[in-house]
Amino acid sequence: MCLSSATLDFFFFHLAHPPPPFPKPPRSPTHSPLPGIYSQAIKANGMVFVSGAVPMDAETGELIDGDIQAHTHQCIKNLSAILEAAGSSLEKVVKVNVFLSSMDDFAKMNEVYATYWGDVKPCRTCVAVKTLPRNTDVEIECTALL
Repeated sequence: MCLSSATLDFFFFHLAHPPPPFPKPPRSPTHSPLPGIYSQAIKANGMVFVSGAVPMDAETGELIDGDIQAHTHQCIKNLSAILEAAGSSLEKVVKVNVFLSSMDDFAKMNEVYATYWGDVKPCRTCVAVKTLPRNTDVEIECTALL
């Protein structure tokens, strides 16, 4: 394989000028991740990358009761709290990834999801996966501008 001169220049520039170390990851005081396993979010280059949120109650650490619509609301509520702790908000989200345990829930999830963004919605991917953490039916992650 032959790499172009521009590609090589890019790689050599970044080798000679590594990015600064990540600052301490932002954390929502009410939405704690599993200790030591991952960061709730990382801020880098004017963006915040938020780990997947499941429909967990921040106070109890347990999944909330309810259907896919209640779970979608809770996931987005959790994302919102993490974004705010990072200095961003749902209004600044540019990309969302939704993971469903069944595509049979796609339409009902969309009914709730659509209520959180106005005319300009973030780019989005939605896929079905075999199993989600704690056997929940939905997990949502996002990337936002700061």
